[in-house]
Amino acid sequence: MKFPTTMDALVKTEAAKGLTLTKVPVPIPGIGEVLIKIHKTAICGTDVHIYNWDAWSQQKIVTPRVIGHEYVGEIAALGPGVVDYKIGQIVSGEGHIVCHHCRNCRAGNGHWCKETKGVGVERDGAFAQYLCIPETNVIPIPDGMDEEVVSFFDAYGNATHTAAMFDVTGEDVLITGAGPIGIMAVGIARQNGARRIVITDVNQYRLDLAKKMGADAAVNLSQETVEDAMKRLNIVEGFDVGMEMSGNGTALNQLLKLMRNGGNVALLGIAGPGTVIDWNDVIFKGLTLQGIYGRKMFETWYKMMAMVEAGLDLTPVITHRFHYTEFEKGFEAMNSGKSGKVILDWTER
Repeated sequence: MKFPTTMDALVKTEAAKGLTLTKVPVPIPGIGEVLIKIHKTAICGTDVHIYNWDAWSQQKIVTPRVIGHEYVGEIAALGPGVVDYKIGQIVSGEGHIVCHHCRNCRAGNGHWCKETKGVGVERDGAFAQYLCIPETNVIPIPDGMDEEVVSFFDAYGNATHTAAMFDVTGEDVLITGAGPIGIMAVGIARQNGARRIVITDVNQYRLDLAKKMGADAAVNLSQETVEDAMKRLNIVEGFDVGMEMSGNGTALNQLLKLMRNGGNVALLGIAGPGTVIDWNDVIFKGLTLQGIYGRKMFETWYKMMAMVEAGLDLTPVITHRFHYTEFEKGFEAMNSGKSGKVILDWTER
């Protein structure tokens, strides 16, 4: 099959705010690699950081760089030695390219690989008509799964890794931060049998989305307190499981104070510099804190697909859809705070 030599892509072309829709060469799959024709992508918070050219992205991104790491597409070409996949197969992919040789990789903990290269960060990404990744990172997608939902499986994986870290069956759960990942965590906790789920934020638009995903209380901290919600829901001793999704130090400290003795806390939100917590809350309550990064490779992916097949509906998280040529509207929606997942369509018009 013949392919074009160039393709459309969203590129960070210079050290400044914004992205450029431009032509770049179509990547050629090498030994053990596959070429994926992109169908749909989703805009992640990481992409927004890069678009806005904040301090983090200035340290991480070397221009020019094709960005994006949430996607679904079909296999368009197989590099030498690839025999386990076929042309036309619908796939997504794990966004962390790991070394396979370090202690963590060999122990089955590739998500902790110290040599990780991120798709769309340290290497060219998926906001393009074609993407090339190692076959070891390919995720085959079951027939009939909604491609819009699959396009943000990477972010859904972060939510799953966090929400499945501790057993939530019959437990009272507090989630701080109603970004798209926190909203998805609500649905996961509901799917997995949580007793009560409370989520906090100050963004009413996203709190309303969390209600659609099954939150018992979506607390706008500018209007009410978590303690009032706890009284309504008969949560007496505190929360059994906490999930910190905001990166906000005040939210983290509030979460720790509201945990019951012996509670478990999963930490996904990236804390700002100088964040301080009251360690006595951790010590005297006997709390367990677990840092979360990415997805377990690849156990999280199996759980993600199994929950969707079992009936977890993630479509309420999708709020905007644009063709990739209208990407500016997508980033405007994300920057407004009044969005869930924003989907970019890469099919030809």
